[in-house]
Amino acid sequence: MTRRTTPTRAAVVESGGAPFTLCDVELDGPGPGEALVRMAATGLCHTDLGVASGGLPFPLPGVLGHEGAGVVEAVGPDVTDVAPGDHVVLSFTSCGGCRNCREGHPAYCATWLPLNLIGGRRADGTSTISRDGTPLGGHFFGQSSFAAHAVVDRRSLVKVDPEVPLTSIAPLGCGVQTGVGAVWNVLKPRAGSTLVVLGAGAVGLSAVMAAALTPAARIIAVDRFAERLALAEELGATHTVDATQADLGDALALLTGGQGADAVVETTGNVAVLRQGADALAARGTLVVVGAPPFGTEVALDVNGLLPGKRIVGLTLGDSETQTLIPALVQLVKEGRLPLHRLISTYPFADIDRAARDMSAGKTIKPVLTF
Repeated sequence: MTRRTTPTRAAVVESGGAPFTLCDVELDGPGPGEALVRMAATGLCHTDLGVASGGLPFPLPGVLGHEGAGVVEAVGPDVTDVAPGDHVVLSFTSCGGCRNCREGHPAYCATWLPLNLIGGRRADGTSTISRDGTPLGGHFFGQSSFAAHAVVDRRSLVKVDPEVPLTSIAPLGCGVQTGVGAVWNVLKPRAGSTLVVLGAGAVGLSAVMAAALTPAARIIAVDRFAERLALAEELGATHTVDATQADLGDALALLTGGQGADAVVETTGNVAVLRQGADALAARGTLVVVGAPPFGTEVALDVNGLLPGKRIVGLTLGDSETQTLIPALVQLVKEGRLPLHRLISTYPFADIDRAARDMSAGKTIKPVLTF
């Protein structure tokens, strides 16, 4: 039986490097394991801009967006965990059946890349979105939330407290859970430990806020913009380093009494900064690599410097189990213990290009588009 389609408005990227173009599109009806969600807000992430620039082989023209938040309007067959009227935050999707999914690590799903980042289609190859009868690249992170409505994969849907404004929690779907997960799921700071966050953007500041809720004694934020470092201090950093004013290695050695850092979160995607982070580790310290430079980028490391038990760990989306972590973060936002609003600047959906320019220029930390 033919499913009922939904006309909506979306921001389409026509080709790599092209601007976002608002146009009318048509959504396929929600199929098995899917829901139709009316968007209330969606965050804008550097991953969206990287794909829009043509840096990844996502099929264009297409609709991006992967930090959506909205209200369920309809559900397809086999969907029982959400119902029409439920408030939801949208995150990445996963197969649910591979070893990593079964073990609670869906960010490392065996089919993560095609399902989320480069496939542009459902797992069965069908399209969720079209324009004038021609399929567009969609199903981005199981959602493609740069549209007034989205057909969303069940494993991207996280039901949340309806009392919390959706605009205030849309970024939980990617950037915030990445920074939080780096600290809580991987580094797990012990009492008295020192944690360094390289880069005070949305992910880095989320890591700072998460670290402030742990027993870490020193939380050191590093960036090149004084206003971001000031914000980091307000969000829980005990020390800051302006990388334009001081040598990073010398500054971290001074702040740690020459012992080095127990934990480092690298969010910049700059391999020179990554190398400095590795060199700044204490014995048995761990560096979590979050920032993603272009595919194929390599970094040189001092092998002997790693032998004192140092670890370098790559990270995707905080290694989060979204159904557990996101509702917990929503509760922290509601209680004022995770002041996410300090990072957010809102823009009308029609101003998506201005939001993208402002983020690229460093004028805003986390743009959130509202509908």
